[in-house]
Amino acid sequence: MPDPTAPDQDIDHVASALVTFLPALHRGLERQVAHGFPHPRLPDGQLALLFLVEEREGITVREAAEALLMKPNNVSALVSQLTDQELLERRQDPADKRVAHLHPTATARERLAQARTIKEAHLSRALHTLTEGELDALGAALGALASLNRNLHSPAG
Repeated sequence: MPDPTAPDQDIDHVASALVTFLPALHRGLERQVAHGFPHPRLPDGQLALLFLVEEREGITVREAAEALLMKPNNVSALVSQLTDQELLERRQDPADKRVAHLHPTATARERLAQARTIKEAHLSRALHTLTEGELDALGAALGALASLNRNLHSPAG
């Protein structure tokens, strides 16, 4: 439940800082993956779909489209591309043959794990440069960031 006593200007300041810093952190990590990843980089849409399917294995095209805020036919095209690259599998629903459930292939899992390892190593190196107080503050903020993420991805968010 939000704190009704929190000054709006403080909330606006935090929102502004997050809007600035989170994409910059993401770009920095993606840059490190681009330098250290031994495979061709996938377009952002394909990557987003792969990470979503890894997170929600068995998701349908319609569900993926809703989660990614895309049209189902565009997600279907991405699925075809990733299937052709042997990074994604479509498995027919036994109850409704018109519905396919999406699953990452072993190759996709391996590549996603490699990318995650590169990101974690780079972030770990950067975290080692922070003071103990800065690390404590980030650690304390993790729960709040998780809640913020859930709220942003909820239907009312």
